[in-house]
Amino acid sequence: MTGGESAGAAAARLTGCAVTGERPLSGAVTEVALAGGQLVVVKGDEAPGAVRAEAAGLRWLADAGTVRVPAVRGLDEHWLVTDLVRTGPPSARAAVRFGRDLAALHATGAPAFGAPPPGGPTDAYIGLAPMRNAPAADWPNWYAGQRVLPYLRRAVDADTLRPAEATVVEEVCERLPQLAGPAEPPARLHGDLWNGNVLWGADGHVRLIDPAAHGGHRETDLAMLRLFGCPHLSEVLDGYREAAPLAPGWTDRIGLHQLFPLLVHVVLFGRGYAEQALSVARAALAG
Repeated sequence: MTGGESAGAAAARLTGCAVTGERPLSGAVTEVALAGGQLVVVKGDEAPGAVRAEAAGLRWLADAGTVRVPAVRGLDEHWLVTDLVRTGPPSARAAVRFGRDLAALHATGAPAFGAPPPGGPTDAYIGLAPMRNAPAADWPNWYAGQRVLPYLRRAVDADTLRPAEATVVEEVCERLPQLAGPAEPPARLHGDLWNGNVLWGADGHVRLIDPAAHGGHRETDLAMLRLFGCPHLSEVLDGYREAAPLAPGWTDRIGLHQLFPLLVHVVLFGRGYAEQALSVARAALAG
C-alpha cells in the first residue's frame, strides 16, 4: 500500500474502471483485473518523481514507434498503471526483430546526452538509485561526470570501495576521450536494459519495461544486455547490426559502458559487485 491506498483502489481511481481482482507480483508491483477482463500492472513508488520519470520514459519510447512498451493507463505522484504483458518463451525470430527495433529506437535520437524524456524530471532513477538527467553535448565528459563519478563517490563514502581502488576508475574517466571510440550522436536509450526488463511477449514481440530513459550512447544499452545475460543475445545483435552497423571496436568498449551499471549495483547492493566494476575498469585501461 502507498499512502494508505491499495493497488486495486489506485487502479480503479486512475482508470475509472471497477476492479474484479488483484494478485501481488513482486515488491510494490501488483496485477489487477479490471471489469471487462483487462489486466493491468499497478506499481507503487514513494520516491519523489519516480513515477513521472518512468511514465515519461515509457511514452518517449512508445513515441518512437519502434520497440514495444506497455501502454500507460494512469498515474499520479505515487502510482503507475500500465497494460499487463502476456509473456511466452523467447525465440530467435523475436530476438532478431527486437534487435532491429532497438537499432531503430536508438536512431530516433535525443536532443543531447543526458536529456530526459519530454515531461520527465531532471532528477530521475535507475532502479532504486537516483540518476540525474542534465543535458550535455560531449559524451565522454558527460558519462564520466554524470554517470560514473557520482556513483564512485557514493561507493567510497559508504566504504564499499576503498579510495585506493577508486583511482583506477578515476583514471578511466580521465582517459575517456581516448577510450570512447568514434563520436556518435545522442541515442534514445531505454537506459536500464537488463534481462529482467525485456519481456518476451506471447505474440512473438518483445516489450520493454521499467526504463531509465535518457539520451546516451547506443553501445550502453547493448552493454547492459550483455552484462546480466539475455536469451538469444547473438540473434539480437545480428538484427541490430543488420539495421545499424556498430562502430569498429565496439566489443572492446563493452566493459567501459558496463562500468556505470556496475557502480550502481555497488551502491545499491554492496561489495559483491565491486570486484567486477574494478575488473572492467582495469580491462578498459589495458585495452
